[in-house]
Amino acid sequence: MTALDPNLAQRLKDVVGPKGWSEEPNDIAPHLVELRGRWLGQTPLLLKPSATLEVARILALCNETRTPIVPQGGNTGLVGGQIPTRGEVLLSLERMNRIRSVNPEENLLVAEAGVVLKHAQAAADAVQRLFPLSLGAEGSCTIGGNVSTNAGGVNVLRYGMMRDLVLGLEVVLADGRVLDLLRGLKKDNTGYDLKQLFIGAEGTLGIVTAAMLRLFPKPAGYATAVAAISNVSVAVELLNRLQHATGSQVTAFELMQRESLDLVTKHIVDTMNPLPDWRGWTVLIEVSNPAAFDATDALQEALAQAMDQGLVADAVFAKSERDRAAFWRLRETLPEAHRLDGATIANDISVPLSRIAEFLAAADAAIRAALPSARSFAFGHVGDGNLHYAIKAPGNDAALLAARAALELIVAEQTAKLNGSISAEHGLGLAKNESIARYKSAAELDLMRALKRTLDPNNILNPGKLLPPD
Repeated sequence: MTALDPNLAQRLKDVVGPKGWSEEPNDIAPHLVELRGRWLGQTPLLLKPSATLEVARILALCNETRTPIVPQGGNTGLVGGQIPTRGEVLLSLERMNRIRSVNPEENLLVAEAGVVLKHAQAAADAVQRLFPLSLGAEGSCTIGGNVSTNAGGVNVLRYGMMRDLVLGLEVVLADGRVLDLLRGLKKDNTGYDLKQLFIGAEGTLGIVTAAMLRLFPKPAGYATAVAAISNVSVAVELLNRLQHATGSQVTAFELMQRESLDLVTKHIVDTMNPLPDWRGWTVLIEVSNPAAFDATDALQEALAQAMDQGLVADAVFAKSERDRAAFWRLRETLPEAHRLDGATIANDISVPLSRIAEFLAAADAAIRAALPSARSFAFGHVGDGNLHYAIKAPGNDAALLAARAALELIVAEQTAKLNGSISAEHGLGLAKNESIARYKSAAELDLMRALKRTLDPNNILNPGKLLPPD
């Protein structure tokens, strides 16, 4: 690890004050381990600023001295983008955790980067509004990280990705200038939409310190069901039928494989498969009911018709909030269950909706040809084509991990053949920043590098992440 100049270290400490830094290994250690343990980091100094101007002064000093720095939110990222693997200074935004304002009349909420997603949801709920971003890590991931990775989750079908939920940003540029884009205008046709540059940029172009978020009317209730489908190829047709029947009120449509559900009920306490006799694919369906419309009857009727026509074999409806929570717990604990059951190679991809079944068939055949013990445990957001394609080799973890690179390449190649994306919502980070060079055009990569050179000419912001090496 490259030593940090003592004079610079002291200047950085002075910026944040005695509560805003640490060199203590025990304090720093939790910030250096990625959730799945794939990347371990190192840093000479952890900084925890409490205000935007402190972030600005830190970056001005780092830029002046060409000192690399890695921003970190809740440390829930799954591609290593938040880990300082080269001994960079680590900047945690956890102390910048204030809700600056909530405006239910304009449906706006301004949150600092370190606000935990669940707290933003609660602030919206307190004024009878909904902030719809929802994902498994919502109890620990932060708004700044959600913005910087363009987080997705289970409600994208209805409300869109984080990119669709941000109306304004406050960003500190590499040279310490503060870019205030917290205007909250839905119409502002005065040139480039600069905030979009920083959404999904993984902290490589600037550090997000606050975000103005869109709120929505709080649903009057939910209709939630788990349905057994005849095969995966009918999922998209079923979704379209349900959208038509409910007036496009379907919020979530989550595909789950029986083998994955078996891992959940095996490893996660107090879980139960509501369709225990069904061995095939299931979908978790949720409709958000506006105040003037209850879609429950429409959903039940549409599923009954689908059963008559052979698309659906069976369905179970949540009769209470407890049932709804139990259904969602099955879906939300799938990644944890996979980890608890041994080695897993996780892939986050997207393909056109009409080609989901084609991808699964081709990818399954290809991974088994490469490693006969390999099996896929797929699940995901069918409504937006995003599949979490997990690969396991029961009883053969060592062989699986030895074949990681080859298996990841197979999945990426099968995705690319169908005009898909090798990263649907997790980002590139360290996991895919090199391989992305195979799937983006030279023009796209040139433009991405040009943006990086323009906004961060000294390459201090999260170097080595997202972009492929030159």
